Amino acid sequence: MNQMNSFSRVLMGAFLLSGCLAAAFATGGQKPERISAGGWRLGDPVTYENLTVFPIVSSKTADTSGFATLDEALGAGDAVVTESGGEAIRRSRDARPSAIPLQDGASVNQLVLINRGSKPLILLAGELVSGGKQDRIISKDRIVPPGGTPLPLDVFCVEHGRWSSGVQFSAAKLMVHPSVREKAVADQEQSKVWEAVRSGTTSAGLISAGRLTPAAPPMLSSQAVDRVVASEAPTQSYKGIYKSSRVENSVEPFAEELRRRFARATANLKGESVVGVVVAYGGELAWSDAFASATLFDRYWPKLLRSYVVEALARPQTKERPTIDDAREFLQPLAGHENIESEPGTYSLRQVTENHYVEVELEALRPSKILLHTLKIHRTS
Repeated sequence: MNQMNSFSRVLMGAFLLSGCLAAAFATGGQKPERISAGGWRLGDPVTYENLTVFPIVSSKTADTSGFATLDEALGAGDAVVTESGGEAIRRSRDARPSAIPLQDGASVNQLVLINRGSKPLILLAGELVSGGKQDRIISKDRIVPPGGTPLPLDVFCVEHGRWSSGVQFSAAKLMVHPSVREKAVADQEQSKVWEAVRSGTTSAGLISAGRLTPAAPPMLSSQAVDRVVASEAPTQSYKGIYKSSRVENSVEPFAEELRRRFARATANLKGESVVGVVVAYGGELAWSDAFASATLFDRYWPKLLRSYVVEALARPQTKERPTIDDAREFLQPLAGHENIESEPGTYSLRQVTENHYVEVELEALRPSKILLHTLKIHRTS
């Protein structure tokens, strides 16, 4: 297995670079700062309340303009998502409808996707599509080629209390928060996804010096989620719970303040741009998302940020902080069990699991090989 740092591979796959970690010395007598062979480094942490975000900054990015995101494609009508039973309606570019027969019987964990656009479509685990018989989330990263062929799409339900015809699936412009996303990626069990939706977080707390760190209770507790379900989200839908007025009034001010601080901290980068983040709750490094380009990161950043904030609100309100060295250590490559899935000529998905950590890398194979997205998870259970 390639032992190179996985985030270096994201950028090195994009820019065809190689080498080892090098030291770059800042001016003004500052300490030397390590920069990867792929040209990325960690920026200073941005903190608000119990959430800390380390920018992953790079001097090089790939051209990812030839790919579409799920939200973009659904919004433009270039992608259609339907239940797996009955007929899907495919419209040609001149808007003429035609019916496509699909397999009989709708399935909780499978939908059908048609990409009738001209660009390959990127899907990330945890992205939410709303409508149909139940709201669902994408179960794993993948790429869907253009061409209009109906393809089966593995999903998890995030609306436990409904199984009835609804409106056509649309982009919810939401990424579920890390506890739910983890269960989709690492556990791949529907019951655990539902449990994570209802509990808010699957993290039991932060471990320090062998004991549970005392902390203020979470702002968004499981009891608070129960109250929202009872009053505003009777079908237990993720969108209904986490876009409810009670939750939204806490999420949006938090997200806006962190967005403002992050933008200010990364505003004066010279010859560099942000391609990803490492995320910590209290003193725990928990998650990272990195992309092959700054523009691709920017397209996902608003809903990723919101998802990190929801998780922060559901976790204990501790003031512990990780160091930048802790964040660098978090990004070290794993050497555990490796699983690779691929669709020839389209994409390869590599997942490595070691103890409580999981790495996932999505590589596009056409028109050229680019590691589009890498995530790393510190599992909560």
